Amino acid sequence: MRSSSEILKSALAAATKTLESLANLDEQLAKAADLIERSLRAENKLLVCGNGGSAADAAHFATELVVRFAKDRRAYPAICLASDGGLLTAAGNDYGFDEIFARQVAAFGMPGDVLICLTTSGKSKNVQRALEEAKARKLKTIAFLGRDGGSSVGMADVDLLVTADSTARIQEAHQLLLHVLCETIESRLT
Repeated sequence: MRSSSEILKSALAAATKTLESLANLDEQLAKAADLIERSLRAENKLLVCGNGGSAADAAHFATELVVRFAKDRRAYPAICLASDGGLLTAAGNDYGFDEIFARQVAAFGMPGDVLICLTTSGKSKNVQRALEEAKARKLKTIAFLGRDGGSSVGMADVDLLVTADSTARIQEAHQLLLHVLCETIESRLT
């Protein structure tokens, strides 16, 4: 059995390697920030979704934008599509789990809005359907992906692909990238 000290050292080494690899995403991150900035300047909104831990990260990101990240400023319109239990269960029951986000994109998405999706595997059918619905409705799209991007790679206007194998390390990297976006948006819009 591995000790907690060994597990910590291993996790720190893997996290450091994964986080250092994010420097390769500089260009894509700038494109994502540009899409978000243009949308918010035009009085449009952000829709954010993901499953499981990625749903929690989507909610966290939306909260940072609506409330504040580092400083007081106006509220930015961001909606987490994974947060309404009644809506999710009704859509899942009536249309199937694959449609839970696409249905909300159809309800709330307008041209000029940005859909931001998180999937550590890139294989989430409901995320892919949300991306398809967003494209049909002329929303801009950003996908936070992991591993090799799965079948979602290339579906969004901007892919932020964390090429790690551990879901935990991918989620940690996604959260750092989301925080960098928050900081960038706050610095540009205040």
